[in-house]
Amino acid sequence: MDEPALNETAAEQPGGNDAPQITDEPVEILAVESEEGPAARNGSKRIDKFFKTVNKMRASDLHLKAESRARMRMGGHIKSIKGGPLANDEIEAMIYEIMTPEQIEIYKRKGSMDFAYQFGEAARFRINVFRQRGKTSVAARRIPFEILDYDALHLPTSLATIAELHQGLVLVSGITGSGKSTTIAAMIEQINQTRACHIVTVEDPIEFMYTDKKAFINQREIGLDVDNFHDALKYLMREDPDVVLIGEMRDEETFSAALQAAESGHLVFGTVHASGTSSTITRVLELFPEDARDLVRSSLVFNLQAIICLKLLPGLRADVPRIPAVEIMIANSTVRKLISEKRDNDILGVIRNSYNEGMIDFGEYLRKLVVEEFISSKTAYSVAPNPDELRMRLKGISVSGGGIIG
Repeated sequence: MDEPALNETAAEQPGGNDAPQITDEPVEILAVESEEGPAARNGSKRIDKFFKTVNKMRASDLHLKAESRARMRMGGHIKSIKGGPLANDEIEAMIYEIMTPEQIEIYKRKGSMDFAYQFGEAARFRINVFRQRGKTSVAARRIPFEILDYDALHLPTSLATIAELHQGLVLVSGITGSGKSTTIAAMIEQINQTRACHIVTVEDPIEFMYTDKKAFINQREIGLDVDNFHDALKYLMREDPDVVLIGEMRDEETFSAALQAAESGHLVFGTVHASGTSSTITRVLELFPEDARDLVRSSLVFNLQAIICLKLLPGLRADVPRIPAVEIMIANSTVRKLISEKRDNDILGVIRNSYNEGMIDFGEYLRKLVVEEFISSKTAYSVAPNPDELRMRLKGISVSGGGIIG
């Protein structure tokens, strides 16, 4: 697939039978026509040779660091790109060529800057330029133009049911590069194709670019269309949205706006950096002062619709080099009762007893991936929340849901 198997955005999709083979040899950089040739007249930039290589090799990320070879991530592994070490001046010249004067000024002042770059008709890149040891480094995530569906991303079909909701909060959690953005993009695109509604996204920067279909979509980029999240969220409800995507729930203000939108009858998607269902709830509550958490918990009881947790794993198949493991919690009456009683750790038992409702826990999903030979048992054990339970599952021994209802 993060991503295109799945990425946080997105960036390594399933390669198909013609996917490039990953070896230990440095990758040959693909030439872009010289500055005197037609490419330059069409606006080609010096950094494009790296983006062309990353896109052609279906890598997920490009890394540039002063006094080091360029590198890229393929199938989860870092690989060198052929060529000598890059000088700091060389990196700055390349990256400044695709930044606006305002972005350059912010980077020089703050030491970090996020922005997006459109590489012709081939791909977009979400770029972070940052300073380390007084020199400039670049990390660029490839975002394919094509928005893949659940089957292509190897995601469970129960996500389609969640995307059919018309109100409430849907949280997608996982570490960076776990497939959050790609998963949400598939759900937004489902809505785009099936529902006559207005979708508004607030992103930093914009990742996937949507084309209006049955729905129409406005995408607002922080720093380009609006100065900051505060201003974007302040006017969000005046823009008459039906569906809202807030790129990252990063602070109290952002999450408060998401809850307000959900309480007002909108369907709201957002991402959280957390590793599982209960830790997602904990992470959300920790965004708020302690004296406000009971009120937030009460709002979650009424407005939370689902939590989707993701881990992106190395696969065994050449055509699926990266595949997601998924945990899905759907807020039924039992889940809401446990949240209200502050029994978040008991939610896992509800998930295990509710597979017929579209829920699934990481342990069961990992078992399925091993049995279907998508991943190795070694990989599954290394990421399993409880490796001993996974061993029991693989031996055909059922795992009890445990104490659930009090």
